[in-house]
Amino acid sequence: MEKCLRKQGLQGNSYRFLFGDSKEHSEMVKNARSKPINFSEDVVARASPFIYHTVKKYGKNSFMWFGPTPRLLITDPELIKEVLTTIYRFKKEKQNPIARIFSNGLGIIEGDRWAQHRKLLNPAFHLHKLKLMLPLMYISCTEMVREWEKLVEKNGWCEFNIVPSLQTLTSDVISRTAFGSSYKEGSRVFEIQSQQIQLVIKCMQTAFIPCWRFLPTKNNRRMKELNDKIQSSLKDIIDKKTKAMQAGTSSSDDLLGILLESISSEQLQKGSRNVGMSLDDVIGECKLFYFSGQETTSNVLAWTLILLSKHPDWQTRAREEVLRVLGSHGTLDFDKLNQLKVMTMILHEVLRLYPPGDILTRMVEKETTLGGLTIPAGAEIALPILLLNHDQDFWGEDAQEFNPERFAAGVSIATKNNLAAYFPFGYGPRICIGQNFAMLEAKLALATILQHFSFELSPSYIHAPTAS
Repeated sequence: MEKCLRKQGLQGNSYRFLFGDSKEHSEMVKNARSKPINFSEDVVARASPFIYHTVKKYGKNSFMWFGPTPRLLITDPELIKEVLTTIYRFKKEKQNPIARIFSNGLGIIEGDRWAQHRKLLNPAFHLHKLKLMLPLMYISCTEMVREWEKLVEKNGWCEFNIVPSLQTLTSDVISRTAFGSSYKEGSRVFEIQSQQIQLVIKCMQTAFIPCWRFLPTKNNRRMKELNDKIQSSLKDIIDKKTKAMQAGTSSSDDLLGILLESISSEQLQKGSRNVGMSLDDVIGECKLFYFSGQETTSNVLAWTLILLSKHPDWQTRAREEVLRVLGSHGTLDFDKLNQLKVMTMILHEVLRLYPPGDILTRMVEKETTLGGLTIPAGAEIALPILLLNHDQDFWGEDAQEFNPERFAAGVSIATKNNLAAYFPFGYGPRICIGQNFAMLEAKLALATILQHFSFELSPSYIHAPTAS
């Protein structure tokens, strides 16, 4: 495989038996995370150090080794578009079996099963359905604002860590929009899942040994115990929801109701009870919705507040727009939220500088071509989102700077009509199904905060962005 790649002009380290570049990668990450950086320093060098140094050393047409697997860096937007649109040639990377405990759903599955799930889930994220979820989101936002008002009422100001509050907010939004009246039960499920995630991450940070997950170790027993609790609780919630919908005592405005309704409609349309998702499939999608949506949106909000603190002129512009369009009190007007153009520009710029993920990977099962390249079977494709978003060749000399004005005329103009150059939520058929949900939630939360508070960075703030 190395000979094949080098013959085509691709450069990278020579393959090292068994480990490839893994040890060097781990060492660079460890060193990068050992110290903070200034806002003026390159985020890529700290958050994705191995990719950063690989490109510095070998250029953009380069490859890396993850164990015995070569991973090609693809930075040409036209090739990125091809990778993300031809999903049957470039498939998602096979997941560690341990991770499937909490993320088995639309983001993981492939082929016809993925197409079926996507078709069934799409109606749950149509704009007219999101409008129905807006009042539930607003309840969560106002509860957070009330808690913050209690903190500042004594002195008129307060210094505190916003991240836990934002994580609680996004968890609560997902619980309400996913389970409606059962959101408290859903919240307890997600609390258990958070414990489970920590155990899974701990396992994945150790060397992968086949079948190790089946041994009765302390961690494995605890993960199984938590998973059984989650499965049982979600089955109870789904059963109650199904019966309530059949009895006409529950609406289908929440995600679970919409999902169950979509499945029911599909089954009726096909005239078969075997069409649609199984109970385990529904549970898997509920778990993935929480896992994918909770941290992603809370991180976007956190970085937005940080950058607006660092750039008070943009904070003022955003607040003036919110007060002009929405007034000084809460609003549930979906159309007015879409009129917040300055806020949209700000969120796009935050997603450019600090995207939810630093890289997308795809695998090649059979030898295939990409542009003028021949990709050998077993190789992987890496689309370095963070690197591309900070590329001065594409975004200009101010690529490292916070400048929402670049999105003033929309994403298409900002990307020179090449939308595959900016894909914080992915691109093509597998673009994140929750993109509109996340943007709506972020807009509503930020608007509610701006209506009630001004904010600045604490003197104790340390700038230390990392990739998860």
